[in-house]
Amino acid sequence: MKLPAGFEEKYRALLGDEADAFMASFDKPVVKAYRVNPLKAQQTLYDTPDDGRVPWGQWGHVGTVSGHSVDHTTGLIYSQEPSAQLVAEVAHPNPGERVLDLAAAPGGKSTHLASFMNGEGLLISNEIFRKRATVLSENIERFGVQNAIVTNHAPQDLSKWLPGYFDKIILDAPCSGEGMFRKDPGAMQYWDVDYPAKCAALQREILTEAVKMMKPGAELTYSTCTFAPEEDEQIIAWLIDTYPWLEIVPIDKPAGVDDGRPEWADGNPELAKTARLFPNHLDGEGHFVAKLRSKLTDEDVTAKAPKLATTNLNKEQSALWAAFQKDMLPDYQPAVLQAFGEQLYALPAGTPDMKRVQVMRAGVHLGTFKKNRFEPSLSLALAVQPTEFTRVYATNDEEWAKYVHGDTFFVADRAAYANGWYLLTMNGNGTGFGKLVDGQMKNFYPKGLRFQVREQPTALEDEMY
Repeated sequence: MKLPAGFEEKYRALLGDEADAFMASFDKPVVKAYRVNPLKAQQTLYDTPDDGRVPWGQWGHVGTVSGHSVDHTTGLIYSQEPSAQLVAEVAHPNPGERVLDLAAAPGGKSTHLASFMNGEGLLISNEIFRKRATVLSENIERFGVQNAIVTNHAPQDLSKWLPGYFDKIILDAPCSGEGMFRKDPGAMQYWDVDYPAKCAALQREILTEAVKMMKPGAELTYSTCTFAPEEDEQIIAWLIDTYPWLEIVPIDKPAGVDDGRPEWADGNPELAKTARLFPNHLDGEGHFVAKLRSKLTDEDVTAKAPKLATTNLNKEQSALWAAFQKDMLPDYQPAVLQAFGEQLYALPAGTPDMKRVQVMRAGVHLGTFKKNRFEPSLSLALAVQPTEFTRVYATNDEEWAKYVHGDTFFVADRAAYANGWYLLTMNGNGTGFGKLVDGQMKNFYPKGLRFQVREQPTALEDEMY
């Protein structure tokens, strides 16, 4: 691989005897990987190869994902390269905590964080760029996350909204992308010798807002996909110098993961507690991860609790939802119901009031109010366990192929199934809704997602970040 001018010179000077192996790693094959989704009812793979385990984390596997597979479309798997999977493992939120993924698109870190939270607590996944926030929202939906709010804001907007609020904050920072040159050669066209310093300036701006949102004792996990010391150890050195109440937390490093390099910053030996992932030392791309903790206590900080979101349905909407719920989900009790126009959402318990916030997705999109009826959404089918629905129809391969293509189909045993809404499943997991009318299953799979099932579908690229 032809690397950018100045890049090789820089890292030969920094790495010394290690430089030859480091440079050679850019010509090695990229390792494809994914995570299995623990939020799904059935977690046995159906049509995805399992070529071994990612050494860190309980859900990581090596293998290539097809974007049109049963496993992918039902949200059972999430494509993410191995090194990127270490970040959420380091952050490791607990159920019930308030968690912020500050630069969350396209969703690899957020879906991983949600795996640890198991539907309890609040995950706010934010992305400043609208188009990327849309992709983030779609990935959160497919993964079946019930306790996430997807927002579209600059960090300074969030810090004004929720100061001193979060138990865990994750910043997978915008960076120079040096660690992705092998996987995405196009990233090299943006690089020059001054680019890491420019990125570091932006990273300091974002972190200045991030620390404002940490509650006493909170943890901040910072990561990049670059090798640049300006964006890695030097940023952490700046953080603990600027905010003396932050301390570096040691990271448990699996085999192949290196210590940070204090000599590439100010020489503070504490920087060795951070983690570096070099592609010549492990099967993955380049990454850097650091974890910091606030030493402040409740006595040091006074934070005003935010106003909470409340149910806002009118009588007609309440009646339509209640009728559907009684018929299909009698034991499902959302904490807060909010209608955004004709769209109904189930918000996580404890969601802050969002009247002045740009929200892309609020918890689970339950469905749409239409004239004299309620129509359930794909999001509901992907999020709620099949056992909670009164009517479930398990599709076979042929029926599933028709369904995702947008076609209707006749059920095999018409006498066994009454008319009405059905959650359709494939491999034991929800795949969408159908409405049975005299033996024919009407199709409600979203038009924008429909596809033709092929014997050899195109492989899905791993998440880049």
